[in-house]
Parts: sequence; structure tokens; C-alpha cells
Amino acid sequence: MLELTDITKLFPNGTLALKGVDLTVARRTVHGIVGANGAGKSTLFKIVAGALAPTSGEIRWKGEPADWSSPAAPLAAGISTIYQHIPLVPTLSVLENVFLNDFRGLYARGRLLKRYREMLNRVQYELDPDLRVSELSIGQRQMVAIMHALAHGAELVIMDEPTASLAQGERELVFDTVRRLRDRDDVTFIYCSHFLDEVLSLTDRITVLRDGLVVADEPTAELTEERLVDAMVGKRLASLESLRQRETREDAPALLEVHGLDSPGRVSDVSFTVHEGEIVGLAGLLGSGRSEILHAIFGSDRSAKGSVILRGREIDRSARAAVRSGIALVPEERMRQGLVPDWEIWRNTSLPDLTELSAAGALPTRAREVQRAERAIRDLRIVARSADAPVSSLSGGNAQKVVFAKWLYGNPSVFLLDEPTVGVDVETKAEILELIRRFAREGKGAVVVSSEFEEILAVAHRVLVISRGRIVAERRAAETSEEELLALASGLGAKEGVA
Repeated sequence: MLELTDITKLFPNGTLALKGVDLTVARRTVHGIVGANGAGKSTLFKIVAGALAPTSGEIRWKGEPADWSSPAAPLAAGISTIYQHIPLVPTLSVLENVFLNDFRGLYARGRLLKRYREMLNRVQYELDPDLRVSELSIGQRQMVAIMHALAHGAELVIMDEPTASLAQGERELVFDTVRRLRDRDDVTFIYCSHFLDEVLSLTDRITVLRDGLVVADEPTAELTEERLVDAMVGKRLASLESLRQRETREDAPALLEVHGLDSPGRVSDVSFTVHEGEIVGLAGLLGSGRSEILHAIFGSDRSAKGSVILRGREIDRSARAAVRSGIALVPEERMRQGLVPDWEIWRNTSLPDLTELSAAGALPTRAREVQRAERAIRDLRIVARSADAPVSSLSGGNAQKVVFAKWLYGNPSVFLLDEPTVGVDVETKAEILELIRRFAREGKGAVVVSSEFEEILAVAHRVLVISRGRIVAERRAAETSEEELLALASGLGAKEGVA
């Protein structure tokens, strides 16, 4: 049904996301696509969906060459993509969302209701057509998205992380629907999930991507959990010097204590301790709740409950209180959450400490702010023409260094670091990891989230494995491996023979 031959994608910034991918999807199958974060899955899906054009290679649809210059072309051809963040209109009804492109007012309601009832019979599901989408559960929204795809005549449905936010019962509903549509209606699926147990139980064939390449493509029945994990991990970042610290810090005084942290739909009953001089890694896959745990600790998730204690004192549930107490957050989305892109370096590095840098604690003093920024440029080797350069003009690695610079010269004792090396080159990555180690040597603590488990093992003392908003395992970094962490995070359990 779908053939991709030698697909490459080179982005303007020099990133080669796909390096000659071949993929054949047979009719009336569920074809699994798996790979670690950054393997190239999302880029591949966007090319099939017409959102990105390949740099080179060929796409064939039903045996004919396809040149899709916009998302409308594959949609018209019979390909529909359902993303993890379901693109429905919350203020409209179920019926209006299912037939979004066909709804032309009340005169069409009777005809569309008839089609809707036929659709419910196809998927063997019941849902009030007049409910607003905003009133639905995540699982119900996923079913609406599937019906929306069918309403467009989809013959191939791409499902990208469809169950990341679903409860067990909702996942089974989606699985049953996929199997039914494959077997009875000849609908073909491409199914991508970080939960490998789901992929192994649902699919007919699995393709593994790693670093933009296909490294395995076999019938699911011939794959074991161990082979799948090994194929996904491979030998990545060989040029990154190992920084693994083998000593533990569990005998040091408690620095940060988290008790019963809970946020509806995000975090569930999370408790752990960070000791002085300790780096704790959070290892989880996309949608596991890693970032949500950091935001709940920091207080930027105001719906979170539970207690956060720093040096024996409980902190009020707000970001302001966290900063005043000595907790720093380096967020994953640095340009949206960590920086003001149009502001100069000196304005950005001053933000957490304006009171200290102000005359009489009231009026910010530019000279002091610029002096601090120039110090950060020297200390962190930030490549910029001057402290007056806007951070939007910096490379990704230098912008990330500015995010760190905000916190270096104040009073933080605990750093919450969400993907601190994302989008930076290997040299900058090693510099940032060494900076984190420096925090630990100074007796500070750090909680590090990274999609690259090799990176967590290189810098952390202990690793907490996160899945569906919970801590599902704890390992000392010196006593585990990428393979075991990936297996645990994917719901497969520890690999045989791994402590």
C-alpha cells in the first residue's frame, strides 16, 4: 500500500534527520514503528502526511509515485494521521468534529447523523453525538479522532503515540477498534508507541528506527523483547566521553524531599529524596510524565498536591516560593519557558535575581546586570558578540547556556533540569554535563530528565524510571544499563540477567 525508498531529510540547520529510510507497509496490517527519542519517527510521519517534503527519495502510494506538496494531498488520497495531541475542536460537538469538513449547518444534520450511526456500528462503540468534545475523556477523544479519519475515507491511518495519556480500559478499547477495522474493513495502520508491550501485542510487523536509519524490519512474531530493545539502543553518542559517577550519595544529608506528589492526569503518588551532592536521573519515554514531575516540584503546575521539602522546610506551592527557597528550573522548551527571546543576554541572566542586582532592592541597575552577563559569557564560554545580543540570535547550545547562566550566581541549591542538552552539539553537551557534575561537587543537588538514557547514566548517581506519571523502578547508575532502563520504561520489565 505504501512504499518509501531511500528517504532522506536534511534540515536547514544541518540536522540530517533521516538517512535513507526504506519502508513498505502492506495492506490490511498494523505496522509498528518504534525507536528512541530522536530516532526520526516524527520526521518520517510528517513526510508521509505531507507536512514536510523529503530532501530525496521516493514515495509510492498503491504502486504509483506520490508527490505530496501539502497535507491536503495525502488526506485526499486516503491517508489520515492521528497525533498524540488530538487536533479536535473542543467547543464543537462530537458530530461536528467527526464530519468537520462536511458539516454545513442544520440542514445536513439528518444525513450526517445517519452516517454517524453507521460509523458507530463499524467501530462497535456508543457515544452521544451532541456532547461537546471538551466534555469527553481522553479515550473518548481518541475514538472521535478515529471516526474523523474514517469519515474522510482513510485507508491508511497513522497513529502517533495514541495511548500515551490513556487509562488501561481506554487503551484496550482503542486496540480492539484497530484490530476490528483491520480485519473487517481492510483499514491499514501505522502504529507508533513508546510502550513496547503494546507494539508487540498489536502489530503484524515492526520497523525500528535509530539515528535516522532503519536498523530492523521484521514480522512481529519473530521479534523478542530483548532484540527490540537492543535494536533501539545500539551504540549511540560514541564520541561522548563517559562521565558516569559510580559512587552514591545516599549517606549524605537529605536536601530535597518529595512526598506524595500528585497532579490529575500527569503525576501520581511520586515520592523520592535527593541528597546533598547527588544527581538523580529521571528516565522515561515521551509522555511518561518526566517533565510534569519537575513542574509539579517547581510549583508551575498549580494543580499539583503533595509536599516539597528543602533542607527540612516545606515550600509553598508556587514557582515564586520555589525560586526564593533555592530551587531552579531549566525547562525543556527553553525559548518558550526559559528565556525571553527578544531580550538581550544581560536581561535574561538577571531575571531570577533582580532584587539583588537593584539599587536599594527596588530599581534594577543595568551596569550590574551587564557585569553578571559578561561573567557568564566568560565562565560558560557563550559565543555571542556581546551581552547586548538578543538570545534569539544565539545557537541552540549557547541559548541553553544562557538558561543555565540565569541560576549560576544566585542561591539555588537544587537544579531541576529538563532535557538540559537537547539540540546542542557533542562538545557543548559534554560541557553542560560537566557543569551539572560541578553542582554536585559543590554539595548541590540535581534532578535530570533526558531522553538519552546514555546521558543519564553518564551523569547521575541514581536513576528513577518513570512510566505513566509514576516511579516504577529505581536503580543505581553504576549497576544498570541503557537496555534495562529502556525495558523498564517501556513496560517490559528488567531484561533477564540484568540486576
